[in-house]
Amino acid sequence: MSILSLSALAVEEFHDIVPPVDYSLISPWLIFATTFVALSLLGVVIWWFARRRKLPLPPKLPRDIALEEIERIRHEIDRVSAYEFSIRLSDILRRYVTRQYGLPATRQTSIEFLTALAKASPFSTDEKSLLEDFLSRCDLIKFARYEATSADSQLLLDEAIRFVQGGQLATI
Repeated sequence: MSILSLSALAVEEFHDIVPPVDYSLISPWLIFATTFVALSLLGVVIWWFARRRKLPLPPKLPRDIALEEIERIRHEIDRVSAYEFSIRLSDILRRYVTRQYGLPATRQTSIEFLTALAKASPFSTDEKSLLEDFLSRCDLIKFARYEATSADSQLLLDEAIRFVQGGQLATI
């Protein structure tokens, strides 16, 4: 045997490479379609949660803010001096009037503010007299150094709550 016949024999023994055998029971297009649908649903769920979380809460009304602040200092009525309590309560009420009605209550003295209210006021007669009484009591404590008790502070607190609630009886 010649070398040529040996190489021909060797070529006949080797076969061409066979493509891989597909053992999958699910077709590839179904795998891709399922993956696409699953990822799309996941994206929609993430978008929905992100959008839901970003919705802004409506701003609190000045009345609600004032009532929350009053409720916070209510517990300090016995721990804080009547002088300091009246200053804090007066500041809360003045901020409320400024925010709710746009009046410059925080930049005026009580007398200036009450004089301006006498000319043009968004308040009823009862609310004006309640506000005037409240500011007079606060000024007595703050500036005349009236020796106020916790009962005086409680009276101021009740008047402030009634004013913020619109002249209603205190329910807090």
